[in-house]
Amino acid sequence: MTDVTDVTTGLRLLPWTTPEGKPCYLDPDTAHPGPLSLLADSVEVSQLGSAEEVLGGGRAVLVDATAGEHAVRFALTRATEALENVLRIAVSRGRRLGAEAAEGDDTL
Repeated sequence: MTDVTDVTTGLRLLPWTTPEGKPCYLDPDTAHPGPLSLLADSVEVSQLGSAEEVLGGGRAVLVDATAGEHAVRFALTRATEALENVLRIAVSRGRRLGAEAAEGDDTL
């Protein structure tokens, strides 16, 4: 997530990447969200829900003294994937909040 787009561009970081792992962006119509914006919203909700499930599974593995290496590695792999998704969502939403604040600031 080292690619940073200036919030003044108004581009939305989407909750998925290209097949090469590069970030995807959308130039949204904020007044009338289009199908791709709505799909991105839905994917974000799904990713956040999955992260909650992964968190619960990870906690269960951590408290299980008999959990083997395979279970711990699996839980950590899923947690890493979920954290990557949640961070992308946070960056995307933070940029949009920053853009909204910049639009509403007449002192610039």
